[in-house]
Amino acid sequence: MKPRALKADTDLLLVTQIAAAISIATFLYFLRQDQVVLFGDAVAHMNIARRVIDSRTPGPLQLGTVWLPLPHLLMLPFVAFRWLWQTGIGGSFPSMLAYVFSTLGIFRLVRTVLPDAAGSKVRTTVRFTAWLAAAGFALNPNVIYLQSTAMTEPVYLAFFIWTLVFFAQGLKLCRAGDHARANRALVWTALCLAAASLTRYDGWFLAAVVVTIAVALALTARFSPLRPGAVKLAIIAAIAPLLWLGYNAGVYGNPLEFANGPYSAKAIEQKTAIQGFPPHPGSGDLKTSFRYFFKAAQLNLAAGGISEHGQSFATRILQMLWVALLLLGTTIVVLFQRRLWPLLLLWIPVPFYAQSIAHGGVPIFVPVWWPFSYYNVRYGVELVPAFAVLGAMAAYGLIRFAATTRTAVIVGAGFLGLTLVTYAHAWETGVVSYQEAVVNAHSRIALEKQLASIFATMPPNSKFLMYLGDHPGAFQRAGIPLSQVINEGNHRPWKRPTDPEGLWERALAHPSSYVDYVVSLESDDVAKNVNQDELDAILVLHVSGQPPATIYQTRKSNQLR
Repeated sequence: MKPRALKADTDLLLVTQIAAAISIATFLYFLRQDQVVLFGDAVAHMNIARRVIDSRTPGPLQLGTVWLPLPHLLMLPFVAFRWLWQTGIGGSFPSMLAYVFSTLGIFRLVRTVLPDAAGSKVRTTVRFTAWLAAAGFALNPNVIYLQSTAMTEPVYLAFFIWTLVFFAQGLKLCRAGDHARANRALVWTALCLAAASLTRYDGWFLAAVVVTIAVALALTARFSPLRPGAVKLAIIAAIAPLLWLGYNAGVYGNPLEFANGPYSAKAIEQKTAIQGFPPHPGSGDLKTSFRYFFKAAQLNLAAGGISEHGQSFATRILQMLWVALLLLGTTIVVLFQRRLWPLLLLWIPVPFYAQSIAHGGVPIFVPVWWPFSYYNVRYGVELVPAFAVLGAMAAYGLIRFAATTRTAVIVGAGFLGLTLVTYAHAWETGVVSYQEAVVNAHSRIALEKQLASIFATMPPNSKFLMYLGDHPGAFQRAGIPLSQVINEGNHRPWKRPTDPEGLWERALAHPSSYVDYVVSLESDDVAKNVNQDELDAILVLHVSGQPPATIYQTRKSNQLR
């Protein structure tokens, strides 16, 4: 093996080891603080995965709609173990692995696109740039917190980054005349795109852009050897969305159930409008939606010092510096290093989220602008790879332009220092994704803990009826198998508009025939539809910020289990 290749392999191994160490250490810290299950969505993801095998009606139909299935399938082998499900550890494992692969992918992406030029100075610059980009991603506090949870953003980022790695590699190999390996790289690109498309809907937009570019390039003379790979890329990338459309059509009778069904973002937006709430910021306005997403991205770099007067001066300065570096790195790629153009695909989250906020019913609330709250601000983490890589490209351009080695060292030290200072500032003054989780979790977790403590006092084999759309964590915390809980997931979705013979509907009509206890929250489906004549209220829980929760005992026990 050549010494140069040996050094590259050593770097890849070291990057992997450092990322794994960060991942494990921070996960253990957040687990010790009981902070891996702060996000309600994280709890929901784990319970969706769990109910595929643990339910009164187990099976793939428990995957539901709206959320794509791959993250739940990746969690399934882990949450199948009751303790890993109950503690939330099982849901974190896929995110932790994704974080390590994402960091490695950032390093590989930079090493792939930058030239393999001769000369120790150039090689050192390329190596430093790759390490700087990897550090810019791996040390980001929001990335670190999210990788400790069961959220889908870390998993998507891994597939997004590796899509770009393989795509850039395919183009580079084609230029070098290695057409067979170039086409294989496009197949790997397609597989990553398919996985991304089954993780988040961002992947559908990413697939459309990458496939369009690949096919367009393959039609040119220069990249014509890539035509076989481009065809496979288009076919494989299309399979994932088609599978999801087919699943929704077969199960729900509507291929777009995830987009316009009763649980979709659009439907939720319409319900809030009926209740008299104003439209979310950016609704119908691309300019405003761009501003909110880009602000969320800045907050995922540095968000501390937020008060009624806005952000602190230090935070604003750090954000401005990062935006300047992002734009400088982009300008260097566009004007001076055009072979690095695949890096521009790191901007893809911007048009996707601008469109989603404006026309897809997806709100983002940032604490510094109206309505001065935290909601989906974590979506800004998807622009962290762009800040990390294109910021590193700014360093690369300035170092290459530097007249002396001393100047180059000063420039490199400045970029590394900015990264460390920014993230130290964020840890000290506020990690916005963590703050979002805390703000939105307080009352929900308080109610779920109280419910779990009550469930723990009931007979071990008790059967329950409860709507789990809002509080699946109550049974998870209590360690009660979901097979003991009849819930809305036991409804047969292909039966419309009603299904009087379904388990969910039968239990609502005659709870005493199926369960020992009924739990209802004010105005949920159980409160609206359960047969109260067969119930005796035994307890009402009042938790600030949550609707009252009533626990009933059924009056008779001729249960059909």
